[in-house]
Amino acid sequence: MADNLRDPLTRTQNAPRTPKKDSGVLVIGLGRFGSAIAATLDRLGQDVLAVERSPELVAQWAGRIALVEADATNPEALEQLGARDFPVAVVGVGSYLEASVLITGNLVDIGVPQIWAKAVSAEHARILQRIGAHHVVLPEADAGSRVAHLVSGKLLDYIEVEDGFTVVKMRPPKETQGFTLAQSKIRERYGVTVVGVKSPGMDFQYASPDTRISQNDIIIVSGHADLLERFAARP
Repeated sequence: MADNLRDPLTRTQNAPRTPKKDSGVLVIGLGRFGSAIAATLDRLGQDVLAVERSPELVAQWAGRIALVEADATNPEALEQLGARDFPVAVVGVGSYLEASVLITGNLVDIGVPQIWAKAVSAEHARILQRIGAHHVVLPEADAGSRVAHLVSGKLLDYIEVEDGFTVVKMRPPKETQGFTLAQSKIRERYGVTVVGVKSPGMDFQYASPDTRISQNDIIIVSGHADLLERFAARP
């Protein structure tokens, strides 16, 4: 890889370690989204190679993560840095629609098995999906939706998994406090499932019919978003 990266289209920077392309993650774009992904993967010990064309961002991140200065809208640059050898690529470029589409299309053309791409609108997301992105993320919309659920009720955390299936962290309604799950019949009455319970000073425990819920507990509940909202609205 080092010989190829001497080409004028790409320029390597000092980095903590050289990523293994056959098992690493290629992150293109070091804005807030891309840099958070790259830094987190690196901190978790994952092999990651970041690609950024802005000299200012390159200077900011040089020496902190494995980094290449290159323009990923140019297919030749991606070929030179060996992008086709990475099993996963993340396109963190979102604000510039043309660049986002070109980079994603380039990755599709060279056959990267898993492509994650950031979108800034529903229309942008549809374009990325149509050209072949496997996973499209709308971080601002997702965060806004999540916060809306948190500020509107008693939910402490909210994660929508897919097709309305959601997992939440919440305080237990009064009608469940002091009773076991078998006694309160939460699933039968509300159509949601208590997955686990965290009591103060105790380790998290997976729920069973004999699990008793107390006032100060935090419960993890799964189910359809509408049913969870209805359950969380109980006093």
